[in-house]
Parts: sequence; structure tokens; C-alpha cells
Amino acid sequence: MSQVLDNFLKYISFDTQSKEDMETVPSTEKQRVLARELAAQLQAMKAEHVMVDEHSYVYATIPATMDKPVPVLGFIAHMDTAPAYSGSGVKPQIVKNYDGGDILMNKETGLVMKAIDFPDLLKYKGQDIITTDGTTLLGADDKAGVAEIMAMAEYLLSHPEIPHGTIRIGFTPDEEVGRGADFFDVKGFGADVAYTVDGGGLGELEYENFNAASARVLIHGSSIHPGSSKGRMRNALLMAMEFHNMLPAAENPMYTEGYEGFFHLDSMSGTVEEARMDYIIRDHSKERFEEKKAFIERVAEYLNSRYHAGTVDLILKDSYYNMKEKIQPHMYLIEIAKASMEEIGIEPMVTPIRGGTDGARLSYEGLPCPNLCTGGYNYHGKFEFIPVQSMEKVVELLLKIVEKFAER
Repeated sequence: MSQVLDNFLKYISFDTQSKEDMETVPSTEKQRVLARELAAQLQAMKAEHVMVDEHSYVYATIPATMDKPVPVLGFIAHMDTAPAYSGSGVKPQIVKNYDGGDILMNKETGLVMKAIDFPDLLKYKGQDIITTDGTTLLGADDKAGVAEIMAMAEYLLSHPEIPHGTIRIGFTPDEEVGRGADFFDVKGFGADVAYTVDGGGLGELEYENFNAASARVLIHGSSIHPGSSKGRMRNALLMAMEFHNMLPAAENPMYTEGYEGFFHLDSMSGTVEEARMDYIIRDHSKERFEEKKAFIERVAEYLNSRYHAGTVDLILKDSYYNMKEKIQPHMYLIEIAKASMEEIGIEPMVTPIRGGTDGARLSYEGLPCPNLCTGGYNYHGKFEFIPVQSMEKVVELLLKIVEKFAER
């Protein structure tokens, strides 16, 4: 097995699922276990300045092997997996020489990944595909990125004859709950520019992402026995439904693609007395993003005027912004990545991220940081998969980018 595959299978055995609504970083103590493991591996391969800080950010340096001054280059990935689906007890299976048909994931449950439902599978006919057994997610988001960076690091550290500048490595916790950049030490990291390795299928290259906000909607009702409630009951659940039905039906993520933004109802709970809804709001356009936030505020204001003030509490909070404007002055990062892909036989696909990465926030903190592919698909669920050959190709890509930076 290749080094990157060994790494990947090892890392997905660690349950590092992050958790929403926690004040601490990392949000779960189990993320610290993988952080310590990565630091130990980096020390064993003789990386320099290896450290794990109090929030479980892992940092390390691959020292320069040439005197020529070149920009300090960073590579960043996140250690946590999504709260949306279990990451505990991952049981991967490797489908060797995939034949292009359906994949039986679990004999006991009869779970099948159908090629007609997941046509991206057909791109990898003849390759070795890693899937789950359907009881957990796989963790390629973003343990594939971690594994690829670690394989690159090991190769460079064991081949000091390869000329390159200083390379910095960073692994973050809590990216999946929007806090991966909260305590990232940009100044201490010391990179001039960086790439996150946190994308999808082979060839994806991204420097545009959503502007993002969260919206928590709290509805305050009044519970009265239904037998004597006429004119007095104010059902928070029904008012919550009314709130949601006032949002544009077509601006639901299940109906959008490309540059189209959305309102996404992520969770909903409540009783007649109190109800809560949590939304995420996304748009690539800053203007449309602001319009979406203004629209949801107007909905809250309308319901407060219809019922009475204080019926609806809206807590609206920006999460991150489109990094495009921060990357555009450094478009050589995109050109280097595209040229590197083309030289090693990868077709570049420059696409907008329908989400965000740590790199979006880091770009606004002074570290231009576009996003590279990892090779994975169907993140955050049981049908997640990644071809082994794609991971190997991403390692080759990272090494080629390092080579091209040395030539600058």
C-alpha cells in the first residue's frame, strides 16, 4: 500500500467529529488525540518546529534545502469530521479495480451505492475505491487532505536533495463547525501564501467561496390547554412554519447550483411554547448576500408586527466571506496550481466552492489561501468515497507545486 493510503486508513480510525454550539476549541476532546498523533509522526520524520498548541492546532516546518529566497509556502488541512453523520468506528472497504457497476457497501443491510445515483463513480472505473460500510461517514473530508500533506512531508524530508524553500504545515480542529480559523496563528505560521487541501474530486481548484452567515430564529409562543385556547393560544411551532414559508422556496439548497445562493434550514425543534430554527445563509455575491440577510430580518420584523414585539428573536451572525477579492492580487497561486495539474496529467477544474474552507477566513487575516482537491466525493454522509489513485495523484500535485515555487 502507498504511504498516503497507509496514512489515510490510520487517520480515519480516529473519531474526530466536532460538535456544534460549544464554547471551547477544540469542541471535542477526541480531536486532541489525532493532533498528538500527527505531531508525533512529524517529529519522527524529522520535521522542525513541531508543536501542538492549547487548542490542538498542529504546526510544523519542512526546512528549505536551497539558499535562493522564495516565498514561504503553507499547506493546511483540518482534522475534524462533520457533526452531520457519525465518524465513530469507521469500517472502510477498498473496492479493487472498480468495474463501473453498483457497489455493495453492506451485506447485512443490503446497502448499495448505485452508479446511476452517483455518476462520478464512473470516472474511476479500473481504480481502487475506498467506501464506508454505510454505518458512518468515511472521513475523507478532510483526513484525505491530512494524509496527502503528511505523505508529501515525508517524501520531502527523506529526499533533502530536492530543492525547495521553507514549507509550513498546519492542521486545524473544528473546521466543520466554522471555527477552524478561530485560533490559527497566522503570524506564527509565517507563510507568505498557502493552500488548503480540502476540496473534492481530482482537479478541483477553488478561489471563490460563499459569503456565509448563520441565523438562529427563536419563536416565543403561549401554551394553553387546547380545549380552552380560542383567542389565547399562540403556537410557536405554527409560527415557525409560517416564518419558514415566507422564505423564497426556490432559494433552497436542493434547488440551487453553481453561483446560486440559498437559505438552508439546518435544524428545527420546539413546542407550542417555544420553537427554534437554525439556518445557514449563503451567496457568492456580496450584494445578494446582504439582500438575503435583510430579507430574513424583514420576515422577523413582519411576524413581530403581526403578533407582537418579542415574538421572534433573530440572531444573525456572519461566518466568513468570499475569498476571491483576497486571492485576485495573488492569482499566480492559481496559475501555479493549474500548471502543476496539467504537467502531471490532471485536468484543472476551476470552480466556485459551494461552501467554505479555513482558507476563506485565513485569506482575510492576511494569508492568501486557495483550495486544492483531495479526490473525495459525497462528503458528510454514508456514501462518501475516494479513489486511492486520486490521493496518490494529489501527493504528486503538492510536490509539483513545491517544485514550481522553488523555480520562482
